[in-house]
Amino acid sequence: MSPTALPAAGPEHGHVTFLGAGPGDPGLLTLRAVEALAHADVLVAEHEVLDVVRTHARPGVAVVNAEAGPSDPLPGTGAPLPTIVDGTSTTAEVPAVRDAAHLVMEAARGGRRVVRAVTGDPGLDTYAAAEMLACAAAGVPFEVVPGVAAVVGVPAYAGVPLRDAQGADVRFVDARTASDRCWTEVGASDGTVVVSTTLDSVASAAGELVSAGRKPDTPMTVTVAGTTTRQRTWTATLGTIAQTLKQAKVLPSPEGGRPVIVVVGERSAPAQRDQLSWFESKPLFGWKVLVPRTKEQAVSLSDQLRSYGAVPHEVPTIAVEPPRTPQQMERAVKGLVTGRYEWIAFTSVNAVKAVREKFEEYGLDARAFAGIKVAAVGEQTAKALVAFGVKPDLVPSGEQSAAGLLEDWPPYDPVFDPIDRVFLPRADIATETLVAGLIELGWEVDDVTAYRTVRASPPPAETREAIKGGGFDAVLFTSSSTVRNLVGIAGKPHNVTIIACIGPATAKTAEEHGLRVDVMAPEPSALKLAEALADFGLRRRAAAQEAGDPVSRPSERRPGARRRRAT
Repeated sequence: MSPTALPAAGPEHGHVTFLGAGPGDPGLLTLRAVEALAHADVLVAEHEVLDVVRTHARPGVAVVNAEAGPSDPLPGTGAPLPTIVDGTSTTAEVPAVRDAAHLVMEAARGGRRVVRAVTGDPGLDTYAAAEMLACAAAGVPFEVVPGVAAVVGVPAYAGVPLRDAQGADVRFVDARTASDRCWTEVGASDGTVVVSTTLDSVASAAGELVSAGRKPDTPMTVTVAGTTTRQRTWTATLGTIAQTLKQAKVLPSPEGGRPVIVVVGERSAPAQRDQLSWFESKPLFGWKVLVPRTKEQAVSLSDQLRSYGAVPHEVPTIAVEPPRTPQQMERAVKGLVTGRYEWIAFTSVNAVKAVREKFEEYGLDARAFAGIKVAAVGEQTAKALVAFGVKPDLVPSGEQSAAGLLEDWPPYDPVFDPIDRVFLPRADIATETLVAGLIELGWEVDDVTAYRTVRASPPPAETREAIKGGGFDAVLFTSSSTVRNLVGIAGKPHNVTIIACIGPATAKTAEEHGLRVDVMAPEPSALKLAEALADFGLRRRAAAQEAGDPVSRPSERRPGARRRRAT
């Protein structure tokens, strides 16, 4: 058991966990942090880290923004005003005009567990120590869960090691509070300097180091939005960084106040970063990819896209609804129980869900499949069945499709098959490929509408404009209906957007709608489609580097994109 196992909250004062949420990547939360969040009654978090920690909080918590807004400073302190997530109420229980220490202590009253989440590590947070002292003075028990500090995590993601075998000295400087003496000391050193500052103050910090004795040709890197898929890193020297940022059209910018991490010293030499930049060199790094599927279907695909460095944007194009006349489905499910079928074939996750819901309605469970052979058209459908407690007897050994399933489906044999009937629950708009193939193999088929697919509601205006205006780098089409529905509810993607299709039928539909198909999955699988897009991005990156061109995203090719590009 961990020596920091969750203590019991006091009946009056509760308990507070000061938790480091890391520099931005949700994957950098520690196991202890996730445990504390799962047991929290109240979560007090700065706006910047709320999305990182909220997914690990208890289900059903309400999010309440303090009146002054999460980015406004608290009067007299300059500290950011926290946002409160409180699982016990839907309204804030503390006044907006309070410092964070009072917010935390009032939230802890009544024996509640409070998690106070801060960016990076609590030990390096400007205000966390004062909040801990306030808790100690008030008799509120607390603990500290360290997090990955931005000054360490961001250089690691930028491919900039801070030390090597020579073991050079490493100094950390906050440019916003650094004194003249501090600059003089780091300027006289030949070690690595890690500076926390803002984008529009980088040149000023470089000037301080040169004035203090550092050579103007000392290498440096500047990283913004570190550890996230918005990360960008520029390599220059102390003497050239101002010109580098100007030529990159990064500055001047209204977003010049964004925090950055600067690394100065030989460890940030360009040749070394070229070899060690593992994060920004991912095949789809920073690509905004549209995933037009139902939300349940999009989860695993979006996770895989993130592993390639992409930023998936899920837009439901299909809504799933029950059949208009449920009697046919009810008769089929009853037939399963009474032994009417030899086989049941599932062609989608939605079909599994529809049958499972009908089972639950009748008080049945997976035991009702005893004695019935079960087929699944692909890996995702098979996983949904396993989650239901059913192990499929047949999954295509080759192509993950209806045609692939038919390749492996045995013909009906009156000697070995006591029943000749197959139950096929599926969508109302499904093709007839599987039905025709099973009949040809000698089987009788009960082709039953288990659910209806209808066009989803249009996405927000901002998303529609991004689709038509080239704001997305790629769009993944996983069926012909996703093509038709996306164009119908949001418009046709811009011609700079990379179009990736799961198979020939989907590609044909895309071309019929005037779209240029750039990527085709080698087999009809959503995960293979993501792999194919990643391979495309890798080849595109390699071609740009070979030609000596800067690596850019497809959306940066649209007219005016360079001018409007976010930093």
